[in-house]
Amino acid sequence: QVQLVESGGGLVQPGGSLRLSCAASGVIFSINTMGWYRQAPGKQRELVATITSVGRTNYADSVKGRFTISRDNAKNTVYLQMNSLKPEDTAVYYCNAPIFTTTRGYSNYWGQGTQVTVSS
Repeated sequence: QVQLVESGGGLVQPGGSLRLSCAASGVIFSINTMGWYRQAPGKQRELVATITSVGRTNYADSVKGRFTISRDNAKNTVYLQMNSLKPEDTAVYYCNAPIFTTTRGYSNYWGQGTQVTVSS
């Protein structure tokens, strides 16, 4: 069965850096655009960044110039390098990917979430 497993969250001081990883496992035919979302307590989940299968990226205005999304198609993995972190970046971060399998077709998958806390 297909799963997205995230890692890399933690506690960091303002101005610090973290690198999140999200690896898809299972029998996978293809993966379209992968993305990172985040959700703070009491707030709606918001888009952080996306990357297409050929490397085209988009970022939320709040993270442009600070975050970098990348992917390794051979590993079915997407990364989020977060630099110059701010307290406003504190949230649970989720990866997302539409994945095609021969048994189910396209399904939208979410990672389990990883906590990022930016605090002094």
